[in-house]
Amino acid sequence: MNADFISKTKELIDGLKSTCANYGLGNDGNEFKIITQAFLYKFLNDKFGYEVKKADKILANAEKWEVALSKYNKNDYEMLLMKVSSARLKKEHLLHNLFNRQNEADFAKLFDNTLREIATYNSDIFSVKTEGGAKVQLFDDLSQFISDQSKRDDFCRALINKLVSSSFEAVFDQKYDFFATIFEYLIQDYNKDGGGKYAEYYTPHAVSRIMASILVDGPVKNVKCYDPAAGSGTLLMSLAHAIGEDRCSIYSQDISQKSSGMLRLNLILNNLDHSIQNIVQGNTLGHPYHKDKDGNLQKFDYIVSNPPFKLDFSDFRNNLDTKSNSDRFFAGIPKIPNKKETMAIYLLFIQHIMHTLSTKGKAAVVVPTGFLTAQNGIEFAIRKRLVDDKMLKGVVSMPSNIFASTTTNVSVLFIDRTNSDGVILVNASHLGTEVKNGKNRKTVLSTDEENKIISTFHKKLTTDNFSIAATYDQIKEKNYSFAAGQYFPIKIEHIDITPAQFKNQLAEHTKKLQQYTEQSRLSGEEIISQLKKLAI
Repeated sequence: MNADFISKTKELIDGLKSTCANYGLGNDGNEFKIITQAFLYKFLNDKFGYEVKKADKILANAEKWEVALSKYNKNDYEMLLMKVSSARLKKEHLLHNLFNRQNEADFAKLFDNTLREIATYNSDIFSVKTEGGAKVQLFDDLSQFISDQSKRDDFCRALINKLVSSSFEAVFDQKYDFFATIFEYLIQDYNKDGGGKYAEYYTPHAVSRIMASILVDGPVKNVKCYDPAAGSGTLLMSLAHAIGEDRCSIYSQDISQKSSGMLRLNLILNNLDHSIQNIVQGNTLGHPYHKDKDGNLQKFDYIVSNPPFKLDFSDFRNNLDTKSNSDRFFAGIPKIPNKKETMAIYLLFIQHIMHTLSTKGKAAVVVPTGFLTAQNGIEFAIRKRLVDDKMLKGVVSMPSNIFASTTTNVSVLFIDRTNSDGVILVNASHLGTEVKNGKNRKTVLSTDEENKIISTFHKKLTTDNFSIAATYDQIKEKNYSFAAGQYFPIKIEHIDITPAQFKNQLAEHTKKLQQYTEQSRLSGEEIISQLKKLAI
């Protein structure tokens, strides 16, 4: 059932993309909005039908629930809407209504007006805020992206005819892992740099699952989860799924309008509509939005983040260097180097995360692996604070190319304000299988490898060349290094040989050393010839 539905949903997405291409919008900058918003309208329509049928047996038993619903009087309809927890739709908003009216003149105008009215009618639920307080509505006027006005009606009809071909109603009881597959397929062609800042739009599922599984080590409820560079929200979705969607509230901020739109869609797909009001588009570092009633930065129980490593922040760097930010950026603000691609903006995000953790808060942050061993500067100061204040829970160093979009080796830093009994350092860099990903290659972890990392971390196991349980004092002795390999014991293998065997081996090595010395005087071609003869 699930596999079949996923296949049909992918066909719907491909069909919408085909429609865009047929009207000259293939690979157009606005194609993303059309595809995702048309898909979202379909999803909300079916979710509404699913909920009203659960609330009313008459609708549940009707051959066509839309037809039965059209006969409700105003009062009965209003009573029914009170039982709906997702988008509230008027009769004229239904996909069934638009399909039946598609032969009317000015259909594009009717289509756009319908989506706009849905957005306005549900603005209290689905609008994303900007840091200035403005609301970003759920839908745009999609027909306006067709420059030829004579083709707009036909374009909107084509979209409607694609949307009526399937239904989501049978799968609304599914959970995150199911809809994550759909979401990833939906945004895969738009998951690129250029439209976004801060977080990469998509964090690999393996990394997000490991982070969530390690952070959530027991049942919790009524907790606040936060990502200051949320991107499309992959990390937040995994975290909410591990906690329970009804046991947490999601908070986020990201400077990109595009990624904030992706996150809103992700929240709707994953039954987290109640948190959309906490999604903010804006500059987290320069203008953090989430504050308490006294104007101080809000504190969170769980924080996850895959912050940018090299983003240019020269435009607002000096604005951060203020007395009011001295506590938040305790280790300092990176200077702007000559080569902008070497900027270390992620160091500001780590400090922001440490500052916004509650007294019992936990966090997981993706960092460049080089952060673990830097011997001076802001990196060192942050590591020192984590150890001295006993906030470090552990580190997992990931395999190379775990992110297909970057060759930077990454690790995950785990922070826990209540951790006073030592840390666990895991070197998982040798795990995974390398696979081709378009023109690039990426490393994929198996489920067993993911579970090995998670289990080792929770149990704080010491395993040869894989993990080490260390005390805070041991980390101080190692000059605050967080690299597991520096704590592994050095093993020297002893082989018993006789004096005669030792004499023969020494003579053989001496002979080869003399040959190497002689070769250093030869030409390149002669060296190659000699090496072949010696078969070294």
